[in-house]
Amino acid sequence: MSKYWHVINIGIQNNLTYRFNFLARSLFGLIPLTAVIYLWRTIYAGKSPGAVISSYNLAEMISYYLLATVVDALTAVNEDDWQIAADIKDGNISQFLLKPVDYLWFRLCLFVSGRITYLAVAVIPLTLFFFWLREYFVLPADWSTFGCFLASLVLTALLQFFLSYTMAMLAFWVVEVSTFIFILFAFEYIAGGHLFPIDILPRGLAAVLEYTPFPYQLFFPVSVYLGRVQGDKLWTGFAIQLFWTAFFCLFARWVWSRGIRKYTAVGG
Repeated sequence: MSKYWHVINIGIQNNLTYRFNFLARSLFGLIPLTAVIYLWRTIYAGKSPGAVISSYNLAEMISYYLLATVVDALTAVNEDDWQIAADIKDGNISQFLLKPVDYLWFRLCLFVSGRITYLAVAVIPLTLFFFWLREYFVLPADWSTFGCFLASLVLTALLQFFLSYTMAMLAFWVVEVSTFIFILFAFEYIAGGHLFPIDILPRGLAAVLEYTPFPYQLFFPVSVYLGRVQGDKLWTGFAIQLFWTAFFCLFARWVWSRGIRKYTAVGG
C-alpha cells in the first residue's frame, strides 16, 4: 500500500502547482449558487412566513443547495475521466501493464488527492460563504445522522469515481468519449439533484429515480444530512447506494479486462 500512499502524496503536490485554478474555480462556483439562493428567497418572499414548498421551508431549501456544494466539492470527478481516456489513446497505460501497479487504484489515489487539494484551497471561501448564510443553515439532528451522512459521502465519492472510470474505458473502442461524458453529466446534473431536490418531482418519477444510481451521487447524502431519510427508507437507500457502488466497481474491472484485449500501443 505504500506505493499508493506515495501516489496520493505526488498527486497533492502536482495539484498544489495549480492551486490558483482550484481557488478560482471555487470562487466562481459560488456565483451560480448565489443566484439560485436569491431565486428561492424571492419565491418564498411571495408567500406567507413559514411557507413550505414540496415539504421544504426556506432554511431547508437553502441548506440543501449549500450542502450540495459541499458534497460536490468532496466527491465530484474533475477531469479524471478525460485524463483516463487520454492515457488510453496516448498509450500511457502501457507502463501499468509492465509494473506492479493497479491502474484503477492508481487513478483512485489521484482522484482522492484532487479532492483533498480542492477542499484545502476552497475551505476558506466556502466557510465565509456559509457564515454569511448561517441564519438559513440547518444543522443535523444528532451525531448519528451526521455519521450516516459521512458514510453516504464516502459511497458517493466512490460511485462518482467508478462510474466516470467506466465511462472513460470506452476509449478502448471509440476515438472520442467526450459525447458520452457530456451525456452522463447531463443525467447526473438533472437526476442527481444538482438543479433541484429530486423529491419536488412527481412522486412516481421520483420513486423510479430512487432505483437509478444518479440520486446517490448527490441528492441522497444531502437528504440524509437534513434528516429527510430515516428508518427503513434510510437503510434501503444505503443498500441501493452500496449496490450501485459495488456494481460499477466490478463493471469497471470487467470493462478494463475486455478493453485491454483490444489495446495496442506503438513506440516506447
